Parts: sequence; C-alpha cells; structure tokens
Amino acid sequence: MAEQILILDFGSQYTQLIARRVRELNVYCEIHPFNKIPEITPDIKGIILSGSPCSVRDEGSPDLDLDQFRGKLPILGVCYGSQLMAQKYGGEVLPSEIREYGRANLTHLDTHYDLLKEMTHGTQVWMSHGDTIRELPEGFKVIASTPSVRVAAFKIEGEDTYGIQFHPEVTHSTEGKNLLRNFVVQICDCSQDWTSDVFIDASIAELKEKIGNDKVVMGLSGGVDSSVAATLIHRAIGNNLTCVFVDNGLLRKNEYQEVLDSYQHLGLNVIGVDAKKRFYDALAGISDPEAKRKAIGRVFIEVFDDESHKIPGVKWLGQGTIYPDVIESVSVNGPSATIKSHHNVGGLPDFMKLQVVEPLNTLFKDGVREVGRALEIPESIVGRHPFPGPGLAIRILGDITPEKVHTLQEVDHIFIQGLKESGLYDEVWQAGAILLPIQSVGVMGDERTYERVVALRAVGSVDGMTADWIHLPYEFLGKISNEIINRVKGVNRVVYDISSKPPATIEWE
Repeated sequence: MAEQILILDFGSQYTQLIARRVRELNVYCEIHPFNKIPEITPDIKGIILSGSPCSVRDEGSPDLDLDQFRGKLPILGVCYGSQLMAQKYGGEVLPSEIREYGRANLTHLDTHYDLLKEMTHGTQVWMSHGDTIRELPEGFKVIASTPSVRVAAFKIEGEDTYGIQFHPEVTHSTEGKNLLRNFVVQICDCSQDWTSDVFIDASIAELKEKIGNDKVVMGLSGGVDSSVAATLIHRAIGNNLTCVFVDNGLLRKNEYQEVLDSYQHLGLNVIGVDAKKRFYDALAGISDPEAKRKAIGRVFIEVFDDESHKIPGVKWLGQGTIYPDVIESVSVNGPSATIKSHHNVGGLPDFMKLQVVEPLNTLFKDGVREVGRALEIPESIVGRHPFPGPGLAIRILGDITPEKVHTLQEVDHIFIQGLKESGLYDEVWQAGAILLPIQSVGVMGDERTYERVVALRAVGSVDGMTADWIHLPYEFLGKISNEIINRVKGVNRVVYDISSKPPATIEWE
C-alpha cells in the first residue's frame, strides 16, 4: 500500500479541497466520515480533521474519540477540527464577538514550529467560522494569531498535534500549501512518491490480477473519465475489453465520428452505435427536464444492453467513476438530495449481472487528466470541457426535435471553435450554447424576422460545485454573435449568461 494521509470529514464544503491539495504534493490520501473510520494501518502516516458547518457547542454535533490517535500519529485539526480538540480537553470555545469570515493576516507567527516553517509574518489566510477558541487546555500553546483571533493556530506540547482556525486548502490562504507541505512531508514524513506513473503501473497490475482473462464491456462518452478508464483497462487486458460508443443524436457537431476516430487511434476495440432515431422517438413531445433525463437514461440502458448481449462471455462492466462520486455516496450526512438525475452507465439495472471495475475511483478530475496525459491520450480528449450525459437535450429548453438539435449544434460549433481559435478554450471550465423556447423580432436586410434566441454560457470552476461566469472579451462575444446570426438559419439574437453558481446552475436544465 502507498503511504497515505487519512482525512476525517465533519461535513465541510472544503474537505475535498484538502484532499486535492495533499494529492498535489504527490501524497495519497483518503476521505472518510468521522463516524466511519477505517482500520489504522501502518501505511497511514497522519490524520487531518476537517472543518464543519456545525458548532462544537451544538447538541449532537460531530464528535470523535481523539485519544485513539493522539501521540501515535501526527494530527492537524482544521477549523472545526481544532475547536473540537480544544473543547474536548478542557478548553473553551465560544461564539466569536466579531465573526471572522474571509481574508485575515497572521500578525503573530512562531516559525520555530515545524508546521509554520518558512512561512511569512503577516501572511494572508482564509477564515470561515462563527466560533472562536477563547481558552486553550493545559499543554496547548498558541503558535499563530491574527489581530482579532488570538488562537489562530496551536500545538499540543510533546506531540505532533496541531490545530489551525483558518483554511489552508483554499487559494486565498496564500501560503496554505506551504503549511500543508510542512505537515504532510516534514511532520508526517511522507515521501511524495505517489505519481501518475506509479498509479498507472499499480492500476494495470491490479486490473490484470482482478480481471484475469475475463471480458469487460464499457460504455464511452467521449469525456476524459471514461476514456482514461478504458485506456487503463485496455493496457491491462487488451482486446478482452469491448467499448460501446452510442450516438444519441444529442452530441456536438461531428463529435460522434471525431471521437470514434480518436478511440480507434488509441487502439481501443470500439463499437459505434447510431441510435439517434431511438432517442428522438423516446424524447418526442417531452419538455420537462427531469423527464428528458430519465428517457435518455432508459434508452441508453436499452441500447447498451442490446450491444452487450452481442459480446459472448462478458463478466465485467467498466466504469469511469471518480473519487468525488465515491465520497458523495458515503458522505457524513449520507448521499445529498437529488438535484437532478445523472445519466451514467452506473444506472444499469441488476439484470445485466455484471461485476463492476472502476480503475479511477481514487482520483479527482485533475488527477484523471494527469494520468490521461501520462498515458498519451490526445489533448482533445484529456483537456475536453465537461459535457453533460444527456448532451444537448438539456441545452434545448422545451421539447426535442432533430431540427432544434441541428440548429444548436451549428451555434455551439461556432462558439466552441471560436474559443479554441482565440486561445480562450483552456481558460474556461465549461462552455456551451442554449436554445431558448422563445422567438424575438429582428431585421435582416429590409425584412422583419421572428426567429430563435440562443444564450452562450462559459464558466470557470475547480470542480463544478461552484462556478463563476467568465468575462470573455467584448470583441470576441461580438464576433461570435455576428457569426452565429449570419451563418445559422433561424437565429436572430444572441445573449450571454452572466449568472454564477450558486444561485444558478451551470446547465440551464
């Protein structure tokens, strides 16, 4: 087993970000709910306690027996984790007189301690808390303060146990990565040898042992997750993997053939299935977004099942599940409420009787991309923007017709190609066009028109959980708008969506 850091989750929105920062240090880590702690094995080198939306003063707030770790493993408590330690051992945690949210500066910083070595006096940190540690227990020593928070960081004397009131994992804490490196590398003595190449070698060996000479079937989407997963499985078992790429009629312009060609150049054994008519028939007359998603998911299962039955002796189903999907299913509060149905091969029914293999289920999206590049998968796949499983169906507001799909494909193609040609594509997390269910008055030549409206959307994000709209240059937006109106028949107005998530979502449906 690789050395690892164990992150105990108390429900913070930032917990996954802590894990990503540790992974960036080439150190493996896992997130587990505070109430579902795994066996502490020799490969676990240290423990990080996350923040929480709860207060340690609340009845029923997350609690943990820290004595099982103290003095045996290095511990870093972040925000709630630090307050929990202080309260459990006789300190006092009270509501802050001045609730400190946002940027603050460490005006007192004792860099003699390993956690704070080589950090700068006055360094900016990010606070997000309504409570403060008023008094520390005996044996706890203050090692950092801000002008309004005396206990911004502490150490328990005689052991490698630390608590910090701020969040080092967010980019607003300008030297937060230094602090995490100090904890993970200096204090926990991790060797930083968990790299993409190591992951690839270990994964291929594990897949060979697990699958043996069995056959695997896998549905591909054209996205980075399924593509990297398929490539890893193929490296392990060769043509015993059969991939199925379905044209649901809701892909981007020319995408079906382009992606199919890319897969074949990778040496993958791919079956392309033109199922456009089946999907269009199933979607006929449906306008409700959730009903559209469910119809697409149902037909995908039917098509995939049909193709799977043509392959004799299949025992395994390959999936591109990544680590955030796994974490969500075992989160502190259980799976979160369904905001929308997700169209994924994971929805396949029990009657298929296949075992599941998920080679990427320990990686975040950025880790998947790193592995994809190490596998020399084309950048057109590795760097591809996320694209929703239901495709253009949820970017066409209202019912779906082939004519509407064609219109949106043309608009979307002009927008995406424009981003690429202008060098803006890689600055954007996700972009696309939306066909609105309204028409507007326009003038073309000497004639009055009454034609469709399209909205353009481009957002920046780290993981899709939150997103800000991208400030694309006015000149670019003007050029793209002109091209769309001049080249796409039936569109006479283009608008740009400047909503952030939250409160808006990235997709319109």
